[in-house]
This record gives sequence, structure tokens and C-alpha cells, in this order.
Amino acid sequence: MTDPIADMLTRMRNALATKKAKVVIPMSKIKLDIAKILERDGWIEKMKKEDDQIIVKLKYNKEDPVITLLKRISKPGCRIYAKSKEMPIVLDHLGIAIISTPQGLMTNKEAKRKKVGGEVLCEIY
Repeated sequence: MTDPIADMLTRMRNALATKKAKVVIPMSKIKLDIAKILERDGWIEKMKKEDDQIIVKLKYNKEDPVITLLKRISKPGCRIYAKSKEMPIVLDHLGIAIISTPQGLMTNKEAKRKKVGGEVLCEIY
């Protein structure tokens, strides 16, 4: 697998499209951190780590998924970076971007508040 983050986002996107309750994702530290951010910010119901996999319980409003778009921004062949003053604004501040910074993974809002830049991994809204 060349891009594990894109694989995670695709698994979640496919599960949301078929209205599944949960999705199983192979374990890695960066994917676990992304899932923690999504849980903390209310984009998913909950996540838990079991053995070598992450189980993500997806969140729905009645029948509509809370997440309408999962988009990979920085790819292995084309890295996208943002300075702290140039953080992306996702859907007029209704969505989030996940940024990989020297201080760890965080949302675009946290990175701007902490005045730290980094690689823009993905956008969620």
C-alpha cells in the first residue's frame, strides 16, 4: 500500500456511502491520531483500538452521514504545506483540515491558534 491515509479515508467514504455503522481500519499511529481528532471534534461517534486495527463507529444525523466529504490533500507524490498564517479554511469554517505539524497532528484551527505550520493531510466536512 503506497498511501495508508488515503486508504483510511476511502474505507470511511465507502462505509458512509453504504450507510454502515462501523468500519475497520488497519492500525498505524498516524491513522489512530486522525481517528482521535475526528472523535474529539464530533465527526465520528467513537473509535477504539483493538489488536492491529482501529474500529470507527460512524456518526449519522437520522439517515444522513455527519461527514459529507473526506478529501486527501497532500499526497506522496505531491506534498502540500501551509504556514500558520495561511491555514486552509474548509467550507467557511464548518469543516476541518488535519495538519501534520512538528507538535503532532492537529486541526487547522488549532495550528493557526498555536502559530505552527505543517503538511495539510486531508479535509473533512
